[in-house]
Amino acid sequence: MNLKTLLLTALVAGAATSAQAGGFARGSADTEILYEDGNFNMRSGVTFVRPSQKYSKNGNPDLVGKDPYETYVIPSFAVKLKLTDSVSCAGTYTQPYGGSKKYDAPTYDGKLMEKFHIDEFGATCAVKFSAGKGNFYLIGGMFLEQLDYEREDFGGINLNLGGQDTGYRLGVAYDIPDIAFRAQLKYRSATSYGADGTLSVPGELVGVPLPKVDFAAKGYGNLPQNIELALQSGIAPGWLAFGAVQWTDWSVTKSLIVTSDAGGTVDQYNWRDGWTITGGIAHEFTKDIAGSVSLSWDQGVATGWDTTGETWTLAVGASWKDKIGGELRGGLGVSYMAAVEETKYGPNNAAFDAGWAIAGNLGYAVKW
Repeated sequence: MNLKTLLLTALVAGAATSAQAGGFARGSADTEILYEDGNFNMRSGVTFVRPSQKYSKNGNPDLVGKDPYETYVIPSFAVKLKLTDSVSCAGTYTQPYGGSKKYDAPTYDGKLMEKFHIDEFGATCAVKFSAGKGNFYLIGGMFLEQLDYEREDFGGINLNLGGQDTGYRLGVAYDIPDIAFRAQLKYRSATSYGADGTLSVPGELVGVPLPKVDFAAKGYGNLPQNIELALQSGIAPGWLAFGAVQWTDWSVTKSLIVTSDAGGTVDQYNWRDGWTITGGIAHEFTKDIAGSVSLSWDQGVATGWDTTGETWTLAVGASWKDKIGGELRGGLGVSYMAAVEETKYGPNNAAFDAGWAIAGNLGYAVKW
């Protein structure tokens, strides 16, 4: 049984699943590369996600029946270097958080477009100790987040913000390679932003358009910590089972506050903490080809202040070993997005019908 192939295939299905994991969640740093054999390993991939969910109610009737969600892309890159028989370190890049909406007509508060993403650059190391039939790992590292936020409002008003913060991740794991068993507990710290930028407002003098006037702006918000427990094990020749439970304290994401000399805005979220549960199996079809299937549930985090609801995701993954020592990976995910509505804005409450999201993942891995 090619256990390494099965483990990698399970990760592919996970990449298609995590794209709809509540709140602003998108990708996860590929720290799993720390467990790979080899002195030098490299993995890269990209996930495309197309959500689609239409308004059933909106403060602006022109938006009813319209889908504001946009396609987005989640990149992932990881490289691992084995320093000694017991110590390995990895550099990772992904976009852990993001959001993007474009409106066919202004929302009740004047928005035409709003989007942001966060780039995460991380460095993580693992120290391995022999323990019984397997190995025990201590894992730790740091990451740098860079935020890029844009908003366009009715009347030609534009807001651009950027900022950065640092955080850390910790973990412990135990594995038994002979049966592909691994149990790991991972923690990722929270981050906070006081992002700086510019609010551009159109100028006008007695009805004559003038160049836009720029005002210094600042945005404030918090992103959550999370804890994940993941388990996997060979269960029969050619078969692997895997699962994970993740808690994320989205309740710290209460609002995005923007201030400037031209005025300020507040986007209210007031989310609750989120839970995501995933389970699946992987199977080796030949010595070079393996596949997997997984099902994931995310409870959603909305509490009536916004429309981030429950999702169910079915994902499949496959991997193929080529003749030059690499491994090609691919995955597909389909998410059901449950109907959800706001309750805190009176006649301006928005609501969505149930919708769907499609995700596709493609990646490649090599080792020396």
